[in-house]
Amino acid sequence: MSGPENSDKVSDPATGHSVESVTAAPILTEEPAFTPPQQQHPTQPAKRKHKLASIAITVAVLGTVALLFTQTPHLASPWQQSYDPAHSWLLSAALAALPLIVLMVAMAGLRIKGHVAALLGVATALAMALIVFHMPVRLALLATGLGAGYGLFPICWIVVPVLFLYQLTVRSGRFAQLQDCLVGVTPDGRLQLLLIAFSFGAFFEGASGFGTPVAVCGTILIGLGFPPLQAAGLALLANTAPVAFGALGTPIVALHGVTNLDTLLLARVIGRILAPFCVLVPFWLIWAYAGFSAMLEIWPAILVAGGSYGTALLLVSTFHGPWLADVAASVISMAFLIAFLQVWKPKRVLNAARRDVTHELCLPEASTTKIILRAALPWIILTVCVVLWGLPRFSQALDAIAGIKIPINGLHQMVLRMPPAVPVPAAETAVFNFNWLSATGTGIFLAAILAGLLMGMQLRAMGKVFLETLVSVRFTLVTIAALMAIGFITRYCGMDATLGLAFARTGAFYPFFGTLIGWIGTASTGSDTSSNVLFGSLQKLTAQQLNISPYLMASANSAGGVMGKMVAPQSIVVATTATESYGSEGNILRFVFLHSVALACLVGLVVSAIAYWAPLTRLFLR
Repeated sequence: MSGPENSDKVSDPATGHSVESVTAAPILTEEPAFTPPQQQHPTQPAKRKHKLASIAITVAVLGTVALLFTQTPHLASPWQQSYDPAHSWLLSAALAALPLIVLMVAMAGLRIKGHVAALLGVATALAMALIVFHMPVRLALLATGLGAGYGLFPICWIVVPVLFLYQLTVRSGRFAQLQDCLVGVTPDGRLQLLLIAFSFGAFFEGASGFGTPVAVCGTILIGLGFPPLQAAGLALLANTAPVAFGALGTPIVALHGVTNLDTLLLARVIGRILAPFCVLVPFWLIWAYAGFSAMLEIWPAILVAGGSYGTALLLVSTFHGPWLADVAASVISMAFLIAFLQVWKPKRVLNAARRDVTHELCLPEASTTKIILRAALPWIILTVCVVLWGLPRFSQALDAIAGIKIPINGLHQMVLRMPPAVPVPAAETAVFNFNWLSATGTGIFLAAILAGLLMGMQLRAMGKVFLETLVSVRFTLVTIAALMAIGFITRYCGMDATLGLAFARTGAFYPFFGTLIGWIGTASTGSDTSSNVLFGSLQKLTAQQLNISPYLMASANSAGGVMGKMVAPQSIVVATTATESYGSEGNILRFVFLHSVALACLVGLVVSAIAYWAPLTRLFLR
């Protein structure tokens, strides 16, 4: 598999003429989005010295942390959060945003490796929590540890098994067969991207979420010939609209839990807000990939994929609820698109490198049913396991057998979230849920083992592949753990609420900026569910004070949050790891950032129109 050095090209290798790149959309700069810096490889002695220095620094830091932890006393009573420590809401908000600013600048501006940038973000978050927000040292360290643990499990436990399965399919030759089958559906790279990243990715988002769609679809796109960095960026861009209903509606169920608003009405409002974006996003995706004119060439197929998905999502969310909206809509979208491609073909065929291959196209022979089943077997097993592990009754039964919940002594219910972030003082829970049997990653891992056995691989060979996979993602594990530590520090010290309260001061413009609160929540935590838990209550309270429907603003938090998923550092690291382009997170962030902001602002404008235009208010909130 090609590395990041061989990623995107800005000229046609066959003709030398320039071709439209992913920067063809006008909201991007002219700088190539996927041109990683040239790397100088150090000599062996330099590598050894660097490794020893890293080990020494790590030991020193861990020793200092352990000493601080043992020397700080337990708190006698819960610590109360403060949301304006600088006695200026604007300055307090700027200081609260500093960890994210440092992280983004380090990754996108200075092009620092992801794990180093994440550790700089942790250091900044700890400094702000201890010095500015006056968080007790013991609480800050416990929050950091809990966040790091959550990053390793369950998030990393999704990435590793997905990559393990992918490597097994490559070693067995089944992935090459899958490529031939997909090319048999359509040889056009734009349509392959539409089918895999948008429609198929929405299925995995609906069934499991938590980075699974980006990891799975990114690997498949690479197998189809997409450059690694491009595959990562486009998989992130495609994984937007389905996020609000991901993991069988978990974000909306969580939103109901913190707001006590009706789940079914929340699902209806969110579905109605996002339905137009289900149609817009696939057009946006192909435009970003191949340019505007190339997007227009396949507009009928895009309309079929997005229109069928959006219509199904709207109907299911309106008449059934949030639980199966993504799964049903994605299946319908894939079926409609594949059926449409049997009777419609584009005039030009572009390969994954966006080169016109219409006149040199050599289609493979039509795959037989047996070949298709052989190629799809590992992914069918994966799909079945993901859906099965996502069923509430099944996961609850597994939790009853082996679920382990560990309250973090000294942090659990020792932090009070205070008004106006919540109606009354509320103690923050701190419980590490080690649901190792019911975790989605376990289902994926068992799917990989079963698929490997059915593909004729030996257990020893599979064990070797698994160990190689672990070694290849060692820096990713550090990065994701550090990123989640940042999110947990900002949550437990109140920096997240400080940012949310700053946006709540925007008065009549609150429907727009309130939507951006959800964007910030997801961008900082990597999860629309976490964003809803953090800001759902704030949205409800502020909406009631401004005489705006609390259902609208709670829904806006989730709908705006989906557009922040693509810029969440956790999502970017999952994408670069899955596509074997780790270390190029800054390039990905620069590509997706403006897309994310533009889409979030469009959601904000839609929410504002719903809030202040009576006919739309009645239509969306009835």
